[in-house]
Amino acid sequence: MGSNLTVNREIEEYINNNSTKLHPIQKEIITHNEGLGDIKRMQISLSQCHFLHLIIKSSKIKKILEIGTFTGLSALSMALALPEDGSVIALDKNKETSKTAVNFFKKAAQENKIKLIIAPALESLNSLNDQKKKFDLVFIDADKENYINYFNHSVDLINKDGLIVIDNVLWHGEVVDNNKQDRLTASIREFNSYVNKDKRVENLIIPLGDGLTVCRKL
Repeated sequence: MGSNLTVNREIEEYINNNSTKLHPIQKEIITHNEGLGDIKRMQISLSQCHFLHLIIKSSKIKKILEIGTFTGLSALSMALALPEDGSVIALDKNKETSKTAVNFFKKAAQENKIKLIIAPALESLNSLNDQKKKFDLVFIDADKENYINYFNHSVDLINKDGLIVIDNVLWHGEVVDNNKQDRLTASIREFNSYVNKDKRVENLIIPLGDGLTVCRKL
C-alpha cells in the first residue's frame, strides 16, 4: 500500500511553479496579507486556490456560497473560475476586511460576480434558507466553533450531488496530537467526526493547505 508524500516547502514551491498561474490580483491579495501579521493565516493556500479553480471548472459550477471571506482571496479565486453568468455570495461580518476584499474584486473586474453580505453568517444563512436559495458549491472557512452549524445549513442549501468544501480540517496537524486539548482543536475534531458519520454526504479529507474536506450530497 502506497503512503502519502510529506510535502515540505521545496515541494510546495515546485507544485506551485508547475500549476496554473495566479491572476495578478490574487498575487496582490497575497502580498497584502503578508503585511497583516499573524491573521494572514486566515488566507487559503496557493494549492487550495488551484484546487478550487479546477473543481469549479470541471464540475461546471455556477452558483457558489462562501462562508468566511477575509480579504477576498478564496472568493476571487472561485469567481475567476466561474462562467460570465456565474455568481458568488460571500458572507463575512468584518467590515474592514470586507471593504478590502471588495476593492480587490473591483480591481480584478469580478465585482459583478460577487455579492458580499456583511453580517453574522448564521443570520445570513437563515435568510438564504428562508429565500429557498440553492447553490452548486459551498466553501466554509470561518469560525471553527460554528463549523457544524455552517455545515448543516450548507447541506440544506445544495441539491443532490452539490459540493461542500471546508478548510482547516487538519488544523496544523494538531487534530492527531493528543496533547492538544484546546477549544479550537476540539471543535475541529468534533466537526470531522460529525461529517464522517453524516449519512447525507460522502466525504474525503485532502491534505491541501491546512486540510480540505470535500463533501458530496447524496
